Formats: sequence, structure tokens, C-alpha cells
Amino acid sequence: MSDDEEADSEPTVPLGDDRAVEGAPIARVAARLTWPQTHSDIVEKVGDTEIRTPDGPETVEAVLESVETTYFDRRQTFVNAVFDVIGREPVATE
Repeated sequence: MSDDEEADSEPTVPLGDDRAVEGAPIARVAARLTWPQTHSDIVEKVGDTEIRTPDGPETVEAVLESVETTYFDRRQTFVNAVFDVIGREPVATE
């Protein structure tokens, strides 16, 4: 099979049922930053970015209003702080 034929074939793993999910995953937002970061720097850089939450999309700034930490030494510290606020439940689709 040539590369062209592989590109045109259907995926061998189902990729979902095309239901939209509003907002970006928090892991993607966190991956775009270099660490460490302060609370205010994160709000300045990505505060208006909407992230996925179980209750629908919310801005990073709105979520961080409930976080008391002012300094995040690494990405996982930030992601865990956000999950502590928004929860770890599945995200609703449309």
C-alpha cells in the first residue's frame, strides 16, 4: 500500500461521533506556557482562553479567581489546581 492510499483510508480507531466540545483542554493551555509561572502572569498570557469544564466552557481567569496559589512551580501543579476548582468529571458535549 502506498502512502497516498494510506492517507485516503479510514482510521482503524474510531475518533468519536463528531459532537463538539466547547473550550480547550487545560493540559493544552498549560503546555503552551513555560514553567514556572506566577498567577498574574498566567492571567495576563492566557486569561481569556476558554477551557473545558464539566459545567461548560469558562475562562482561565474566572477559574483562577478560586485558586489561592500565587506561584506554580511546574505545569502539573497548575493543572491540579485548576482541576481542584473545576472538578475531574467528564466534560459535557453539545
